[in-house]
Amino acid sequence: MTLEELAERLGAELRPGADGNLAAARAIEITGLNGIESAGPTEVTFVANQAYARLAAKTGAAAIIVEPAFHDVPVATVRVKNPYFAWAKTIELMYPALQYAPGVHPMAAIDPTAEIGKDVHIAAFAVIGAGCVVGDGSAILSHAVLYPGVKLGSRCLIHAHAVVREGCVLGDEVVLQNGVVIGADGFGFAKDATGRWSKIHQAGRAVLEDRVEVQANACVDRASIGETKIGEGTKIDNLVMVGHGSTVGSDTLLCSQVGLAGSTTVGNKVILAGQVGAAGHLTIGDGAVATAQTGIASDVAAGALVSGTPATDNRTWLRTSAALNRLPELVRRVRSLEKSMEALAPAESADPETQMTEKQGSAE
Repeated sequence: MTLEELAERLGAELRPGADGNLAAARAIEITGLNGIESAGPTEVTFVANQAYARLAAKTGAAAIIVEPAFHDVPVATVRVKNPYFAWAKTIELMYPALQYAPGVHPMAAIDPTAEIGKDVHIAAFAVIGAGCVVGDGSAILSHAVLYPGVKLGSRCLIHAHAVVREGCVLGDEVVLQNGVVIGADGFGFAKDATGRWSKIHQAGRAVLEDRVEVQANACVDRASIGETKIGEGTKIDNLVMVGHGSTVGSDTLLCSQVGLAGSTTVGNKVILAGQVGAAGHLTIGDGAVATAQTGIASDVAAGALVSGTPATDNRTWLRTSAALNRLPELVRRVRSLEKSMEALAPAESADPETQMTEKQGSAE
């Protein structure tokens, strides 16, 4: 497409580069996208982080997607309030996602009691169990498995080797990437009279609301009783573990390798960065953020920014981390001061009788 067409689709303002020729900028044909340091004369790039702003002056790109107040640069600019979101939309425009034609492959295994909606794509070797419901426009790819009683909303995309266990419910526009397991048994065991671990039957289910995406090899366990619930619009990264009976609010991000122990409650618009762990039976309030590798052992207030293990206020953690790096030097200084104090102290005799005689003589 031309640069003018791109700007129109993004609802953005197009400004020419240093030559001031707007007509020429409009006519530029865009063939691809690239990073700001690698983009060529028919490619578009973007700047959403000010750390890269200095590179804008020497990029070889045809144009840069930037904020409206961004400084003038030699190349054309596409100016919009949210450059990062505009960049995401540009990727969709330039590289459309693979579309799956409606139809059921003859080598798919579909129970005759399953209800299949309109315009559904079911690939070879997909398995759909008894009593399942698949909504209109959904796509179920090869080797994906829906256990009996699964309810799948409209326009869902279930990638190869994803598994949805019995009785689980997925809303509209849910995406499960490869290897996802929804509704596997929660980790529940109780000791019997002999001290052996006995499995607690996991009789609940997992529920994913509309527009949830779960990325590769992540797991959302079913509840022992009731349900494990993921709220609307929440995104779950690769290798995340959501324990049984947990509840995650809407528009929350669980980044790679986050682990939620059972019965954790996570609010709306929360961000848990990579490798955050929650101990379970606790609440993380709306809008809270936990930085990478935070260990959460107790409730986190709404809007809090926490770090470290155990989780503490981020500013306190930063000061503590800075002090920790100076700890060896502080230990050396304390030892040096102790030696200096010892050298200044008066020598005392080790003989108690001598000490007593000296004290009596002093008194007389």
